[in-house]
Amino acid sequence: MDALEAIRKRRSVRKYTGEPIPREDIETIVDAGRLAATGSNKQPWVFIVVTDREMIMSLKRAAEWMGNAGAIIGVVMDPASRWWVEDGSAAIENMLLAATALGYGSCWLEGYTLPLEEELKQLLGVPENKRLLTLIPLGVPVEWPTREKKSLNEVLRWEKY
Repeated sequence: MDALEAIRKRRSVRKYTGEPIPREDIETIVDAGRLAATGSNKQPWVFIVVTDREMIMSLKRAAEWMGNAGAIIGVVMDPASRWWVEDGSAAIENMLLAATALGYGSCWLEGYTLPLEEELKQLLGVPENKRLLTLIPLGVPVEWPTREKKSLNEVLRWEKY
């Protein structure tokens, strides 16, 4: 699947079969995050991959539907970097697109992660001076959501608003 096809197909997937994901595919997905744009090339990230079923069940405290994920990626950022949120967001989007290109469903969990950040950091052993930007569950999708996006005409303006 080429990049534009992956962009068009990507949706937030919250229903997984529970099948394991091959290590090579997970490494390919994380590598896409590692290659993301980053302010001043700071690369202020570490990615924690969780495949252990017991830990996945602990992490599903953030969202019950994550229990059938084949893996969960914790995106840990260094807030000492001026652009840590932007850099992390770029890495996350790269990983979501890579997962789609490989046929896996994924979801950006930020809204659920923030209120539980300290608890989740403790579970994952994240140092106190780092931030857990999000968790990204990955899995073989039970189904691909089909929610439509706004049309290009609804969001595109030329020259001025």
